[in-house]
Amino acid sequence: MEYIKLTSDNIENEHICCAISNNKDIQVVSKKAWLKDRFSDGLVFLKSTERGKCFIEYIPAENAWVPIDANGYMYIDCLWVSGALKGHGYSNDLIEACILDSKEQGKKGLCILSSAKKKPFLADPKYLKYKGFSVCDEAVGGIQLWYLPFESNFEKPRFKDCAKNPIVDKNGYVLYYTNQCPFNAKYVPIVEKTAEEHNIPFKSIHIETKSEAQNAPTPITTYALFYNGEYLTNEQMNDTKFLKLVSK
Repeated sequence: MEYIKLTSDNIENEHICCAISNNKDIQVVSKKAWLKDRFSDGLVFLKSTERGKCFIEYIPAENAWVPIDANGYMYIDCLWVSGALKGHGYSNDLIEACILDSKEQGKKGLCILSSAKKKPFLADPKYLKYKGFSVCDEAVGGIQLWYLPFESNFEKPRFKDCAKNPIVDKNGYVLYYTNQCPFNAKYVPIVEKTAEEHNIPFKSIHIETKSEAQNAPTPITTYALFYNGEYLTNEQMNDTKFLKLVSK
């Protein structure tokens, strides 16, 4: 397998694995704009040259759009290999490339979000354990921060206090999201419209800066849905899924 690193110079000519479509698609436009704004913060998007979901996205933890204290670590935004590309060792290739790059930059190790049991859009805990990661912190609701230190005496990363107990002081449905996930550009407006049409109390909060993300009331900033103050899920909703959730 060959891999390519996205840069400001080639991003317009390359597909982004999590949203494979033409450059005019709102999901592609949104994701590429978000990536281009992060390159100067040290973000790396390494992907397969083949069309398919096979990539890793990582950034120095000080610049990550999550509420963690992990100075000196590299934070993995997303590791995704699926479809026909799954089961060929490509995840190992991507992780090893991240480790090598992080060590060359003098980082203390890697960290990434996961959970005790596999959740949608979060790293598989079984795979992380297989690769030597372990849990270094956990928020209420089972969202965990995993890490792979390069030396055993390094301080563990942790969630900031604002995210340890994800809760908001608003009634109804409240959604926090960023443009890091391309699906939000398409599906958040759909849920907003669905809620309005069915008179469902709903408020979306678009996190647009690193500071907002690093002080958010949720460990997952890409997509975090609350109901009457309590955290529900990080799984992206379309109209059908949202109405099914509301019916419960």
